[in-house]
Amino acid sequence: MTNTLLRIGRPTYTFKYIGHPILGVTDVSENEQCCPPDCCDMRGMLTFQILWELRNGPLNGQQIAEQIAKRRGTKPTPGTIYPALKDLEDRRIVKSEKEGRQRVYSLTEAGEEGYIEAARYFNQVFGDIAEDAKVIVMKTGDCNKC
Repeated sequence: MTNTLLRIGRPTYTFKYIGHPILGVTDVSENEQCCPPDCCDMRGMLTFQILWELRNGPLNGQQIAEQIAKRRGTKPTPGTIYPALKDLEDRRIVKSEKEGRQRVYSLTEAGEEGYIEAARYFNQVFGDIAEDAKVIVMKTGDCNKC
């Protein structure tokens, strides 16, 4: 997978895993959810998804993984989500606080700016694809269910 540079203020951060659009689906029940297509790899964009989920407030790692699962149908494993969170925290894009036994993550000021920049970039790269996909879904009304 390729890395995409994202400018946040003066420093340049690299967001890994950019590769698949997230349509405006937030709470799809299991029987309505589409399976990932066989034609192409629809995983990716994990760091963008994490920022997107944290935009409305703090969440722990499990909650972030569950929110991502609602969108894409598969839940990131702890071995995927926590290294990504640590990387974002090391780059001061997210911060965490210990609450009891859990660590709760939230966006820093750089993270707030970053998710906005990432959304702009996402729209530039995938906006027309997302719009066309919505039309296709409205026309076909169905998806390939697992």
